[in-house]
Amino acid sequence: MAKEIQLDPHCEAILQEYRDKLPWMEEVARKTYDTLKTTLAAAGLLVAALEYRVKSEESLAGKLELKGGKYKSLADITDIIGLRVITFYIDDVDKVASAVERLFEIDWDNSVDKRKAHEIDSFGYLSLHYICKIPDSGFRMEIQMRTVLQHAWANMNHDTGYKSGVEVPKRYLRNLSRLAGMLELVDDEFSKIRAELTDYRRRVRALVASGNLDDVPLDGDSFRSFLDLDPFGQLNKRIASVNQAEIHNVPLMPYLAVFKGIGCKTLGEVADIIKEYSEGAYQIATYQIGLTDLDILASSIGPQDLCIAYILKNGGGSAGIKLMFDSLNGPSESNEMMAKLLLEQSSDFPFMNQ
Repeated sequence: MAKEIQLDPHCEAILQEYRDKLPWMEEVARKTYDTLKTTLAAAGLLVAALEYRVKSEESLAGKLELKGGKYKSLADITDIIGLRVITFYIDDVDKVASAVERLFEIDWDNSVDKRKAHEIDSFGYLSLHYICKIPDSGFRMEIQMRTVLQHAWANMNHDTGYKSGVEVPKRYLRNLSRLAGMLELVDDEFSKIRAELTDYRRRVRALVASGNLDDVPLDGDSFRSFLDLDPFGQLNKRIASVNQAEIHNVPLMPYLAVFKGIGCKTLGEVADIIKEYSEGAYQIATYQIGLTDLDILASSIGPQDLCIAYILKNGGGSAGIKLMFDSLNGPSESNEMMAKLLLEQSSDFPFMNQ
């Protein structure tokens, strides 16, 4: 049975003010949520969660029962309206905070940066809490910002009763403190890894743009940057000219696995294949489409026939071509049939006899 809350007339008046203003507060919370969501999306900030709530009447009554005497009116309670932003990375907390500062006037005297805490068991409480002024109202609201791991830790502590005033055996406290330290390290490492990956991608783009392809390992980031240079464009245009066809652009990232499968380890080696096997690719394409009336060709025709030319010339045979088709389209009997047909046709390709 719920405990009956006893309030003095002053606190009852505050509670009545809450009831009167509840529709307005719910509208403010929702509009703030929408504004913050739009702002973060426009800034390219991906967050794990964005939540809002208006404190329930029961929760407010309990608060007033405990310390209602410190509040002159409802406007003195800063967390009636609350929002929480949960980020994936530590450094994104500061980016979200910067966005909040641009959107709202911050009550710095009542805002708290709990991340400055140094207690060994404080990890789950390292939120950044901003008290924001609601324009033209005299009221304020609270916006909390913390990471996914900090949020999970805080919820776990809440569920286990830790920090609830109940005495916890020392051996459990030691284990909780160790776990908190591990999670804080993980939080730091995630942000560090992301920063290093961002720096790596920046360096890769610079190397690709400079043409120093021999120094660039072949991976997803480097191949994507390489594709931005349209490396197969010239070959595709030459092939399309056979039928005066148009080129329809399709995703070419699947060819990363194909080039890796035939042994390429750097972008320089991919560039070498383009240089050395473009004539062979052109001959294969001409044989395939020369007697057709195809007037639209996929942009994948160039890299596909480059790889076929390389595999045939280097003794990969029908097995090698089948592996390529399996990688691109998934395993099927038709892949084996196409591979065998290309091997049979290969004697008609002049580049095979050079």
